[in-house]
Amino acid sequence: MQNLGQILFVMWRETVEAMLVVGILHAWLAHNPSGKRGLTYLWLGVLAGLAGAFFLGLGIEAMNSVLSDQGQEYFRAGMLLIAAVLIVQMVFWMRRHGRRLKQDMEQSLSDSTQHQNWWGVFSLAAIAVAREGSETVVFLSSLAMGSNGFASGRFWLALALGAALAGGTFYLLQLGGRLISWRTFFRVTEILLLLLGCALLVGGVEKLIDVQLLPTLKSQTWDSSAILDDSSIFGGIVSAFTGYRARPALMSLLAFCGYWLAIYWMMRPAGKPSRTT
Repeated sequence: MQNLGQILFVMWRETVEAMLVVGILHAWLAHNPSGKRGLTYLWLGVLAGLAGAFFLGLGIEAMNSVLSDQGQEYFRAGMLLIAAVLIVQMVFWMRRHGRRLKQDMEQSLSDSTQHQNWWGVFSLAAIAVAREGSETVVFLSSLAMGSNGFASGRFWLALALGAALAGGTFYLLQLGGRLISWRTFFRVTEILLLLLGCALLVGGVEKLIDVQLLPTLKSQTWDSSAILDDSSIFGGIVSAFTGYRARPALMSLLAFCGYWLAIYWMMRPAGKPSRTT
């Protein structure tokens, strides 16, 4: 149940971001008389990006299917850790480039249109969609491995609901901030993504402990189940989205604390350069 909530959230957030990218490209080309010829290349690029992400998903599933039981545990741990790293990378990439994303894309489109380089439009769309799609595939693959894989009907239901919510959210965002602004959307969801990244990291560390690649150091650091039991419905949801454990092993606790120390360090404002006399 908790994994399905993670899957729905990831699908929702990533689909909205992909819609934003495609929407920027489409709006510029559609409203520029000299750019309308590029619309065909835009949609071809979108299809190419989606195809790339699809084949990546097939490759991940094929690799998982040929591994031994122990190999699958190693692979799942690796996927969880990679997904956690990608989530953090994506959050900080958007923090750095989000404000100039529209301007940079429109400048690239202008250059391609000016030189009638429609394959430049194709490449821009394909790379943008493949990037979002590949990140989504890695996230979903790492989560699906813990919920009966891609064969689960509930997995596909969560994907469909996430995509439907993304469509509705994108529509509300396109209203011009009357109900919710892009800034608010990205600020709220980046917090949720960082929480989810921590949960994936802790899950990956626990799998490495299970296969004895990492020591527990101490099997139970404390017991806070009387306050919030992670085996309860609400506690399980908190656990799935934050990495909270009622009875954490010391190694898991160190990973949890190390993650947030790293996030704090990366988010700290850059120091002002010292004046020279």
